[in-house]
Amino acid sequence: MRVRYSFSSRRTGLIDPTNKHKQAFPKLVLEVVRISDLILEVLDARFIEETRNVQLEGIIKEQGKQLIYVINKVDLADIKKVKEKIEELNLKPHIIISCKSSLGRKRLRDRIKIEIRRMKVTHAKAHVGVIGYPNTGKSTLINVLAGGGRSKASAESGFTKGIHKIRFSKDILILDTPGVISYSDSPATQKENPELGKIGVKTYSSLKNPYQLVVQIMQKNSLSLQKFYGIQANGDPELFMEQLGRKRNILKKGNIVDIDRVSRIILKDWQEGKIKQESIG
Repeated sequence: MRVRYSFSSRRTGLIDPTNKHKQAFPKLVLEVVRISDLILEVLDARFIEETRNVQLEGIIKEQGKQLIYVINKVDLADIKKVKEKIEELNLKPHIIISCKSSLGRKRLRDRIKIEIRRMKVTHAKAHVGVIGYPNTGKSTLINVLAGGGRSKASAESGFTKGIHKIRFSKDILILDTPGVISYSDSPATQKENPELGKIGVKTYSSLKNPYQLVVQIMQKNSLSLQKFYGIQANGDPELFMEQLGRKRNILKKGNIVDIDRVSRIILKDWQEGKIKQESIG
């Protein structure tokens, strides 16, 4: 049976765990892992466990490659809870960063240089592969590491066409990959997985039941949501959205609040990182 991959505008591949490694991942991702000396896996600090790609981690470790967990968007989460989650999952080695504020940038750059020196790479340039779910801030991280702009390296022999090479230093290249999500999370295998909306893999505009996801988010983040929108609803999602709809005049015919539109507005702000998360998913 031929495996299908779906690539969106975000360059997102799907992983089918029922197939062998070489079939289960887009060839471009496997090629980047193969030629990389060091791999960075970018995780969202708010959803560390949900944005891990354990299957791909397994392939990386099978090949004996060094993996560093990069915990991004820490500015949107409680740093104490982030550290507790990292400890619980035993993510070693790891670097906590915020691309938005450049927190941890120097530490990550220094760690990359140290790891590459330890490896005593024999080829002309060392290769650092970057993997991660869509919306974890992978592209922003690459920009930060590249010094603010994506300075692409010229074509070199030995590289598969389509691999994006970005200069980190004169001796190190960063290799970008498509964002890859688990096959079980894809629209082809599930009618609707609210987790994809929560972590931003599925955008607020494409979700079929945004209200359901807002309710789920409010279960752990009602205080943050109420503070952000200036509404007191005692954590009641229905009352909260009713008040927000009337406050912003998001109404349908008959003076009824358009719950679908209100839900999507909340999810848009959530996915864009405007609302700080109270708990680590």
